[in-house]
Amino acid sequence: MDDHVGSHTTAHFHAMKNYEDFKRQDKSIRASFEKQSELAKKDYKPHLRTSIECSRFLLRQGLPFRGHDESKESENRGNFLELVKFAATLNETIAKVVLKNALGNQIMTAPLIQKDIVNSAARETLEAIIKELGNDLFGILVDESGDVSYKEQMALVLHFIDKLGVVKEHYVGIVHVKNTCALTLKEEIEHFFQNMG
Repeated sequence: MDDHVGSHTTAHFHAMKNYEDFKRQDKSIRASFEKQSELAKKDYKPHLRTSIECSRFLLRQGLPFRGHDESKESENRGNFLELVKFAATLNETIAKVVLKNALGNQIMTAPLIQKDIVNSAARETLEAIIKELGNDLFGILVDESGDVSYKEQMALVLHFIDKLGVVKEHYVGIVHVKNTCALTLKEEIEHFFQNMG
């Protein structure tokens, strides 16, 4: 058989090897990936929930996520990391899947992940405000300002009366604008509301 198949560098040898691997489906990449993914899904849910709940707490309290020194040697690694660490001390299931015990690249402490969670929360909040508003009339309060880098910004606030007759004002976002002339602000307001549906 070895003479027929040839050495390990021949195309026939590789085809034969692929066929033998195909026959052993329990050893296939798909089978091992499915086994791995079930375990990963089981660990991923409490890990993701912890990150979301910690983010939700910091958002409600208006606290910053990041610290000045987030290195492993730091005594205070920032509110987000310290809150995740605290949650791990309270719950053994969480402790098994977060920070140093997280699988591979699923640590979920990167600023990009934190921003994604915050953006998702902001989107849900805006959707809840728009749902509360319904088809009723509303006013828009717009204020322009510059940030620390002197870029022009426009803050948007919705002003309306809810179904109980209570006056509500909800800050809905800040938008960077090229300039603060009326036409530019109008275009940015329209663009903002188109994005929100």
